[in-house]
Amino acid sequence: MSDPTTLFRTWMSHPFRAALLVPSGRALAVAMTREISSSQSPVVELGPGTGVFTRQLILRGVPQERIALIESATSFAHMLRRQFPTAALLDIDATELRRCDPFNGEKIGTVISSLPLLTMPAWRVFAILYGAFHILRPEGAVYQFTYGWRCPVPDSVLDRIGLEATFTEWVFANAPPAQVYRIARRPDAIGRA
Repeated sequence: MSDPTTLFRTWMSHPFRAALLVPSGRALAVAMTREISSSQSPVVELGPGTGVFTRQLILRGVPQERIALIESATSFAHMLRRQFPTAALLDIDATELRRCDPFNGEKIGTVISSLPLLTMPAWRVFAILYGAFHILRPEGAVYQFTYGWRCPVPDSVLDRIGLEATFTEWVFANAPPAQVYRIARRPDAIGRA
């Protein structure tokens, strides 16, 4: 099954799981992974969908074996298993991330998220980010994109966990244009989550 067909079928059955009918483009994948190298691995990818960011991570030098793909849509999971046979593929809800241990106790260096956070209630966004920072190393970061005009994480969630969101760039070459954010612990909050 082709990427657009898989994306369309997933969107039809779960419209809030796949944010758009068009997969993210290469320009957005480059922007999302620009600051990531093998030294920031292992990497957990939330909602990898068709694998566009996963392919870019591999091009940036992150080995498949150092990538965990969190994907609960069966149609995407089958496609991802074929494309990335040595990556860890986990069928869990992203709100359960704090219980995730894909690398046998090794803390994660980076989380890449394609989840449509703007469509989620604040409690879900909190659970996802709390879990991400529970498994991340102290200097680790979450990279999140949005089609909105602001950071998709509410200030109340950032403040509660002790995080700060930094805008990194607009990606106008993506359809539609997207913004990329780097979310990290505030220096005064390291060790809280």
